[in-house]
Formats: sequence, structure tokens, C-alpha cells
Amino acid sequence: MEPMRTCVSLLLVACLVAPLQAQTPISDPPSWADEAVWYQIFVERFRNGDPDNDPTPEDIRGFWFGPQPENWATTPWTHDWYKQEDWALENEMEFYTAVQYRRYGGDLQGVLDKLDYLKELGVTALYLNPINDAPSLHKFDARNYRHVDRNFGPDPVGDRQIAEAEDPLDPDTWQWTAADSLFLKLIGEVHARDMRIILDYSWNHTGVRFWAWEDVLENQQESVFADWYEINAFDNPATPDTNEFSYDGWLGVKSLPELAKVDVPPDHVHGAHEGNLHPGPKAHIYNVTRRWLDPNGDGNPEDGLDGFRLDVAEMVPLGFWRDYREFVRSINPELYLVGEVWWDSWPHHMADPVPWVQGDIFDAVMNYRWYMPTRSFFAQTPPNLTASGYVAHLDSIMAGIPTRFWNAMMNLAASHDTPRIGTSLYNPVLYKYGQHPRGNPDFKVDRPDARTRAIQELILVQQFTWSGAPHIWNGDEMGMWGGDDPDVRKPLLWSDYTFEDELTHPLGQERRHDVVAADLQLTGLYRELIALRKANMRLFVDGETKWLTVDDGRRVLVYERRLEDKHALVVFNASDDPHEVTIPEGTYRQVYPTGSVVTTATLNLPPLTARVYLSRSEAVDGQQ
Repeated sequence: MEPMRTCVSLLLVACLVAPLQAQTPISDPPSWADEAVWYQIFVERFRNGDPDNDPTPEDIRGFWFGPQPENWATTPWTHDWYKQEDWALENEMEFYTAVQYRRYGGDLQGVLDKLDYLKELGVTALYLNPINDAPSLHKFDARNYRHVDRNFGPDPVGDRQIAEAEDPLDPDTWQWTAADSLFLKLIGEVHARDMRIILDYSWNHTGVRFWAWEDVLENQQESVFADWYEINAFDNPATPDTNEFSYDGWLGVKSLPELAKVDVPPDHVHGAHEGNLHPGPKAHIYNVTRRWLDPNGDGNPEDGLDGFRLDVAEMVPLGFWRDYREFVRSINPELYLVGEVWWDSWPHHMADPVPWVQGDIFDAVMNYRWYMPTRSFFAQTPPNLTASGYVAHLDSIMAGIPTRFWNAMMNLAASHDTPRIGTSLYNPVLYKYGQHPRGNPDFKVDRPDARTRAIQELILVQQFTWSGAPHIWNGDEMGMWGGDDPDVRKPLLWSDYTFEDELTHPLGQERRHDVVAADLQLTGLYRELIALRKANMRLFVDGETKWLTVDDGRRVLVYERRLEDKHALVVFNASDDPHEVTIPEGTYRQVYPTGSVVTTATLNLPPLTARVYLSRSEAVDGQQ
């Protein structure tokens, strides 16, 4: 650790030198953000492209404070999700503890192998959950920020040796590991397909195997990194039988020690707040960021990332985010920053993102606020919104957000932190509350039924015809099901695998036996809606929205999207009864589902049905 101590001051000065002036104004989202069709990838569960790099017991050591199970091994990709492995049974582990130890071997080669699948689906932008080197399955507990996880590349042993030979504080000593190089290849392949790629990082906390934290544990207040973390008390060597060491972990989770903040208001408890990160971790974060934005250091960011998704953003002071925006946009003027700004008071009130989307911090937030009311109306989940209540709620969540930022929002129905969309609709309870068997013994863990699939289609039609960039959580397009974390993190259902049937219930209850395979019809639905949006992109991005029918009693909604002389009608019957729906007189082409010319002003809509129409003269090529 001695080389770290000698270069701290020099590096802090060098790293915080003001960046070059950005080439374009930084107050607007990048030009590509409002046309993105997002696909989120959880690498460990996406695809195992290289079984030779699968994790070993040493690779996962330290992510959890409990003892590591004996005879541990990776779990087969096709394993019945709730069935316990032999090592879990031998160690008498209950399912929701054992599942945190599971590894399936997903890696970057698996992502490379499926880029053409994503391109053919219509995706234009990839969001990867953290891939920094870390012992957990989720990678938010970084061992280090500067390298890709050793098990995501082809040479885990060699990558570990490279990292251990470097000075973590000195970028001049950093090498490119095999996993790093594979990620740079992935960036190049993504860009070659005219797609974008952003990466998830948490600048709020590290893992307990992070190099600076390990130095703190060893040297306590004598550590050069003692002020990098939110430490409440150090161990007193005069009391050998007692360890007084105390620190703050994210939401009390001690395996995720929080980085130190400075100049934060003393009475701050929750939400947007001034202040900054401590200069030490801040400088290191800048160095890691620069590494991925301009890998070859030639001043041209085309070989680097297109943006970052920033974890638990509301827990990091606004001063840091303002500085960070200036820094990253000085390297890449077209860089996209999306923050995780979620709850104000769980589970009823989501945070208002207005402080973060005014041009000085983020370009967007993960827009769970779109999904919560949308789910409530279409699936009749608490608070069971009426049609007029839904319209009012959509209007309210857009208040105070400039249009250019609303259009760049990441509108998502599911993620690594929520139930899958199908399961969320299949269990009509309060959003994110009791949406797993642990908290709700009546929770349905089986494949969602046909009615649920019909409701899902309604929501997808709304998502892909609305303002804001639509987002897909990997596997939702395959019809995967699963409750809240960790059940949302099953391995993806690729067609070249034969999966075990799901027979097991985590609480030992009886359940329906489900055949596990991709729903190709649903995949086709996603493909069709993506194509519809892309063929009419500016209409669905910039078009003015006008509500034509808002019928509480019949649960019918009709809105128009109009841009100059182009317009579309989006029609929903969200009830369980057929209804006649009146639309303005004219000649229309039904473009979803693909249909014929409509000349009547009265439509007969079956239950749980959505339709999209373009005026006949404005239907785009390929939809005539």
C-alpha cells in the first residue's frame, strides 16, 4: 500500500484540473437520447458465452458476511429456479439466502453473441448493469471500479494478477485486462451496429473487498483512505476484546460501505441536497470515468461509452453531480446521464425528479413514475386509477420537467430491482409491495395467464406511443416471469437451451407446473411495436398529445399524437367487455396490429384491446 500513500496529494491535484471546454452546450440531453429504444442487460444472467471463465469459490468470496457454503458450484443455466442445489441442501440454506450465492456464468462473450438478436429486435441502446470487478452477482459491491469483472472475460486468473500489480490510485500503472479488452470490443461492435451503450456505476458506495476499504480495515485511522468513507468510530487498540469500528452502509447494508460526503447540510435526511463527494474518491471516480469515455486517450470519444446509469443518485450530493456533468460532457459532448431517482416515501410516493433534470445534472431519470400509474389503470392495481385519474396522474408527473428532458426519460416497466412486468400485472397488489413470496404467501409464482398477457400488451402499446424513450428489461420480450429481486434475475430463455420445468415453490407450497420456454409471439409483439415507433419516431417523440376520449365507466381511452400534418390515434379498451369507440371522422390505416383501411368513425373493440391508427395519407412506407 505504500505507493498509494506517496502519490495521493499529487494525483488529487492532477485529477481535479478543470477539463477542457465542452464543444456543445451541456444543458440539453444528447441528440440521440429521445430516439433510443433501451434494452437493459444483467450480464451474469444474460448468456454464458464462455464456460471456461465461470466463477470459482474464490471469485465470489467476500460479498456476504455469512460463511461461504462448502462444495459450492455454479448453477446450471436451465435449472428449475426454486429448486435447491445440492450444495445449498448440504449447507441447510433457505432459498433466499442460497440464491445470493448462485452464479450462472453469464459474461461479455454472451452479450457479443447476441448483439445481432438485439439489433434485429429493433433495440438501439444498451444499458448494462455494473460490470466492474466485484464478488456479487449484481456487481454493485465493487472490488475495484477500474476493471471489468474478471469472470466476464476470458482470463480471470490473469486479470486478477494484473489488478494486484497496479497502484489503484495511479492511472499510469493501469493496464487493460482481458476482460477490459473484451468490453472495448463490445463497445466497438455495438457502435458498428449504430447502437449506443451505457454502463451502470454506483459512486455512493463500494464493496468490502474494495482496495481502499481493505486498507481502512487493516490500518484504521492510520489509513490514507480513512476519510474516504462514512466512518463513525475506529477500533480502539487499548480495548483488545472489543471492536468499536462503526460505519455507514447503504441503507444499513454493511457489505456496501458508503463513500464520504462533504459540505452536506447537517439536517439532511432524504432527497435532493447540496454538498459533494470527498476529494479523494471524487478524483478516483474521475480517473475511472475518463478511462471508459476515451479508452485510447486520443481526444476522440467514439471508442468509449455513450453514457452512464448512476445508481442511488439521490444519495449523492447535487454539487458532485453538477461537477460530474461538466466533466463527462467535456470528454464527450453527446454523453447521456440517467440517474436512479426513485422513492420519496416507499411504497406510496415516488420522488419528484425535477431538481435533477433542469440541465445541470442528469438528462433523465429511470422513469418508474410512468409505470406506476400505467399499471394501476390497465391492471386495476392499488390505487385502482380510473381513466380520468390516470390522465391526471400522467399530467402531474410531467409537471416542472422541460419537454426535452421528458422526451429523454427512460420509461421502464421492469428492471433488476422490480418484478417482471408479467408477474407484476399477474399479482395485482400495490406496486413494489409484497411482490415476492417472502412478503406475500399468496403471491403467484407461476407463468402469467392469458388475461395478464392482454393487459401487458395494452401497457406496451402505451409505452411505445408515448413521450419518453421505451425501455425493455432483458427477458421481458421473451415472456419471462418472476417476482421482485431476486426472482426477477433468472437466466434468459435462449432457444438453444432446454430448460427444466418449474415445479418447485420457495415456501414448499403446491404450484402449477410450468414449461419454461420463450414466448415467441410476445417477442414478435415487441418487435412490431419497436418497428412502429421507429417508423414514426418524431411523431411519437415530439407530437402534441390530445386526449379525445376519457371514459371512466367503460374504461376507454383515446389519444391523438399530432406533429404538423401527421397524426396518429391510439385507442384502448381496458375493460373486460366489448365497446364501441368513436374516433374523429377520416380515413385511417390500422398500423397496430397491422390491418386494413378504416373509414368509419365507430370502432368495435373487443375486451382488453389496443389499436393504433395513422391517418391514411400519412401512413409510412411499409405500412401502406
